[in-house]
Amino acid sequence: MHTLVKSLIAGAAGTSALNIATYLDMAIRARAASSTPAQAVEKLTDLTDVSLGDGEQADNRKEALGSLLGYATGAGAALCYGLLSSGRRPSWPVGVPALTALAMTGSNAPLTALGTTDPREWSASAWVSDVIPHLAYGITAYVAYELLS
Repeated sequence: MHTLVKSLIAGAAGTSALNIATYLDMAIRARAASSTPAQAVEKLTDLTDVSLGDGEQADNRKEALGSLLGYATGAGAALCYGLLSSGRRPSWPVGVPALTALAMTGSNAPLTALGTTDPREWSASAWVSDVIPHLAYGITAYVAYELLS
């Protein structure tokens, strides 16, 4: 199977696991969804002078586009992994942290660059809320990629 296809399938599986872990955390701790992705979309639309409409329509589009950015990040992280590991089969102690780090970096670096978050200011619980879902992504994407190889 081609690296691109394996990577996209692994990224989709990993992103599903990340979302499940996130929603479980939200349900267990009764916490709200993060507004950071929608804020990032707002900053991007301001920078590019793109209108998403007014009022509730704009808010709904920001939320939807923020979620879609998460799927793109998951696909991109797995694609980077697939390209970097092409021809090799990293063991899980290498592959899982690599995929986890790629997903966390792909998620947090742009948000930090846009000024919507600053990981240096996160509390311990905020780090846990970020690391555990990304670890779920890394484990699931690695397993999926390996099963497709």
